[in-house]
Amino acid sequence: MYKDKDDLRLPFHLFRRAPRPRRPAQMNPHDYCQDKAAKSGSSFYYSFMFLPPERRQAITALYAFCREVDDVVDECKDVSLAQTKLQWWRQEVERVHGGEPTHPVGHALKDVGSRFSMPREQLLEIIDGMAMDLSQTRYLDFKGLQLYCYRVASVVGLLAAEIFGYKDRQTLKYAHDLGMAFQLTNIIRDVGEDARRGRIYLPIEDLQRFGVPAKDILEARYSDAFRELMQFQAQRAEQFYDQAFAQLPAGDRKSQRPGLIMAAIYRALLKEIAADGFRVLDRRTSLTPLRKVWLAGWTWMKG
Repeated sequence: MYKDKDDLRLPFHLFRRAPRPRRPAQMNPHDYCQDKAAKSGSSFYYSFMFLPPERRQAITALYAFCREVDDVVDECKDVSLAQTKLQWWRQEVERVHGGEPTHPVGHALKDVGSRFSMPREQLLEIIDGMAMDLSQTRYLDFKGLQLYCYRVASVVGLLAAEIFGYKDRQTLKYAHDLGMAFQLTNIIRDVGEDARRGRIYLPIEDLQRFGVPAKDILEARYSDAFRELMQFQAQRAEQFYDQAFAQLPAGDRKSQRPGLIMAAIYRALLKEIAADGFRVLDRRTSLTPLRKVWLAGWTWMKG
C-alpha cells in the first residue's frame, strides 16, 4: 500500500486533539496509532475524518500497522535486519490473535479485533507483500505486479471494507479492485523515488513494449516514449477505478464512503500527474491539504 507518504503535512488541528506532554512509550495504544497515522502525512488519513469513533479507531489501527511494516522495508538498509524485523511483526500478529501482543499497534489491533474482523492470514499477507521489496526490484509482467499490489493494497482494502461495513459480498470485489487502483496510482506517482531506491515497479514487458530502457528511469531521463508508457499505466489504473465503482452495490455505497473519498483524492492526483506531463522522475506531485479536505467533504456529502 501502501507507499503513501505525502510530502505535505496534514492540518493536524482538523484531526487531532492537542498533543499531550507524554513520552510515546506511555501513550495509550490508540493514541500511538493516531499519532503514527497523522505524522505519516498520508492521504488515507483524510478518509477517516468523518467516521464514527469506533470505526475510525479500527481503521487507524490497521493503517498504523501498515505504516510500521512498510517503514521496516523503506528505512532499514540492511536486508537481513529488515527480514528479522518483519519476522518479529509476523510473531506479533500471532501474539495479537493469541491475546498477548507487546507493541502498542498490536494492543490496538487486539482491541479493535474484538469488534471487527482482522484475520491473521490477511495481516500476515500484508507483511508478505512488504517482504517482496526485500528480494524483488523488477517485475516481468503485470501478472507478477498484481500479486504485489494485491498483498500490499487489495488486502488492506478488504480489511477496510469490513471495518466500514457492508451487506452485499459484491462489495469485497469493489474493495479488491479499488486497492489495486490505489497502488497503481502510488506506483505512477513514485516512479522516480522508487528508482532512487533501485526499484522499478513498471513491468518489464511494458518497458519493452514502449521502448523505454530501465536505465532511462534510473537516470531520470524523460522521452516521448516514457510519457506514452506512463499514459498507458494511468489508463490501467483508471480501468481499475471504473471496475471498482461498477461493482459497488448501491446499498453499501453510504457505508463505503471512506473508500470513495480516497478514490476522489487519488483520481485527482492521477489527473494532476497527467496534466503535468508525467514529470514523476525528478519530482513528486501531491495535492494540497486544503484540496484534500475539500474533496473529502464534497465526496462525503454527495454520498
